[in-house]
Amino acid sequence: MSPQIRDVMVENVITVDPKTTAREAAKLMKQHDIGCLIVVQDSRPIGIVTERDMLNRVLIELKNPQKTKVEEIMSTPLTVVQPQTDIQDAAEIMLKTKIKKLPVIEDGDLAGLVTLTDLVFFYYYKKTPQPVKVIDYLEGMVTKQV
Repeated sequence: MSPQIRDVMVENVITVDPKTTAREAAKLMKQHDIGCLIVVQDSRPIGIVTERDMLNRVLIELKNPQKTKVEEIMSTPLTVVQPQTDIQDAAEIMLKTKIKKLPVIEDGDLAGLVTLTDLVFFYYYKKTPQPVKVIDYLEGMVTKQV
């Protein structure tokens, strides 16, 4: 059986309410040393806010981070996978959509998060039977052949 997302995902995902300010979100990212927060409303994931969102939608646009709400800068709709998604399929989704973070959803609820870095570490350091294929994708991404 091929490795699945459940084998590599982080289960303790830091979340934020859509009404949280960009400044509060940035402080959470710094506190937890992470690059994104999943935005949840009524316990359901509705978006993602990343360091890039902060840069492009707050800093570059000269918005006040103490007044700008996460819901104004988050990326939505979410591209998601399920825990049983094959890791190779998740890597292809990430590379085709040019995203580096995938929320993992089970029965509509947030079950975890997987990043491109997680996949690289899983294949490279765990020495799974399929490391070459993911590495080929990553090399293609770097050389813009994918």
